[in-house]
Amino acid sequence: MKGWMYILKCADESYYTGSTNNLEFRLNQHQMGQGANHTAKHLPVKLVYFEEFSRIYQAFYLEKQIQRWSRK
Repeated sequence: MKGWMYILKCADESYYTGSTNNLEFRLNQHQMGQGANHTAKHLPVKLVYFEEFSRIYQAFYLEKQIQRWSRK
């Protein structure tokens, strides 16, 4: 199953990193305040980056790597 890793920029200039097997559906969830607590509190959000993978676990792995990066 394909997967996507994505980065959203929130209205407060913060970033959210996630992974999904249905990017369009997940983005709609975020925009409607149903995606994640962080994005729901900082709407609207804008997709600033995404990468497609042949397997969802690859997207999830990259998501977790990025989340460990420093804020700088």
